[in-house]
Amino acid sequence: MGLRINQVVPDFEAETSEGPIKFHDWIGDSWAILFSHPKDFTPVCTTEFGAVAQLADEWEKRGVKVIGISVDDAESHRKWKSDIATFGKADPTFPIIADEDLTVSKAYDMLPADAYLPDGRTPNDTATVRSVYIIGPDKQLKLSMTYPMNVGRNFAEILRAVDALQMASKHGVAAPANWEQGRDVVIPAAVSDADAKAKFGDFTTHFPYLRMTKDPSA
Repeated sequence: MGLRINQVVPDFEAETSEGPIKFHDWIGDSWAILFSHPKDFTPVCTTEFGAVAQLADEWEKRGVKVIGISVDDAESHRKWKSDIATFGKADPTFPIIADEDLTVSKAYDMLPADAYLPDGRTPNDTATVRSVYIIGPDKQLKLSMTYPMNVGRNFAEILRAVDALQMASKHGVAAPANWEQGRDVVIPAAVSDADAKAKFGDFTTHFPYLRMTKDPSA
């Protein structure tokens, strides 16, 4: 059974490109994003890690820590960071977890429980290790997604998802399709019209179950 939304994510100790960590302690009171990839020095992932590095100011603005993970060792990660910085034109200061024995990959259900790494392995041997987990300060999983090897992740969308999660958590509302900061939000169906009026002021009723109001964080 894979990880479920609102489940506390597994804690672990691991070596990273920036030294050893204990995951829950590393998260602290922040939001966190754990994103994985099949192997160092692979083309699509180099572009992705460059994109994450370019968004450093945006992660910090939202109180989000980002951390990568791969089945290669920490020294390989440190060497790969040079290519990431060159391509992305941004310094990848975030840590990358060394998961050579697949402990973290299996705990987060990125691979089958009986998975192993053959000698001379290729990215295809760890193809399913390409997931994104957004984790709240309560250490609970808030959102997850998995991509195939041949489709690069859209980190602008991941940033948007963080905005929606943080907004919804803080204000007790929901984000509609294609929501972006400043756009109207959905009032939960469980909130009465009277309570909605008291909490949000004016709102628009499209159907009895679909009411929208201004973004309270705008």
